[in-house]
Amino acid sequence: MYVRCIAESINIMGTRTGKAMRERDPGPIQLMANEEVANGADFLDLNIGPARKDGPELMPWIVRVTEEVTDCPLSLDTTNADALIAGIRAAKEPGRHIMNSISLQPERMQKLIPVAAEAGCYVVGLLWGVDGMPRDSNERAAMTVDLTMAMNEAGIPNERILIDPIATPITLGSDQVMSGLEFMAMLPEIAPGVKSTVGLSNVSNGVSTEKRPYLNRAYLAMLMKVGIWSAIVDAYDRELMELAHGERPELVQLVHDIMDDKDPDPAGLSPKELEYYKTTRVLMGKTIFSESWLEL
Repeated sequence: MYVRCIAESINIMGTRTGKAMRERDPGPIQLMANEEVANGADFLDLNIGPARKDGPELMPWIVRVTEEVTDCPLSLDTTNADALIAGIRAAKEPGRHIMNSISLQPERMQKLIPVAAEAGCYVVGLLWGVDGMPRDSNERAAMTVDLTMAMNEAGIPNERILIDPIATPITLGSDQVMSGLEFMAMLPEIAPGVKSTVGLSNVSNGVSTEKRPYLNRAYLAMLMKVGIWSAIVDAYDRELMELAHGERPELVQLVHDIMDDKDPDPAGLSPKELEYYKTTRVLMGKTIFSESWLEL
């Protein structure tokens, strides 16, 4: 299975690119764009954060400077609706890119859906409503129906919609992790043709930096079992990129066996396989999460 990787590092919070965005210095951004493409990125996420003051000027600028050095499709990522609109309209070929995102907040839907329909771009349907995030797979399903219907009515086909179920940190417990996976398995029946995406590193948010990659990798392998189409990922994590692009099938199969309650004997596993074995069990709630889960 091939998961399309949306490289996450061109971010207003990033050490290298945040300063460059604020100072309108294209060099570090263009360098990172080339690095992420060389590492196998299928899309480049351009995340300017809320950008309340200068978003409508910043997003077109970063789109243009990125397009100067690569033709890799972009994912325009901001909570500022006006900035999204300006960025999509500044792109050379808007239909190749992703608008991230449209949620169920009425003002956001009214402003962004017509623009996305006109541009013909991919659209992330973020499952976030007026009361916040969904509590279970059924609420995710209901939100998906509402979002896709609104987009379809405006002329956006299911094939251009990417549903994001919202990944939550394992530090908050495994219930939402498993609820999201349950929903993802239901998605093809709820909205045929709709694609899926997820912010992968959300699952490891709040965990020590050196241990986050283990959670991200195992979670990606779990998502592959339910047909994930794309994920926002750290393109500098070589092992993660190999997993996404189908180069570590034995590790993916190990995770899927654990999800099917076919747990192997840990005594017979290699150190690498043990990483995935222990981490998958934590994400599933078979083992209680603690920072020392890999040592237990």
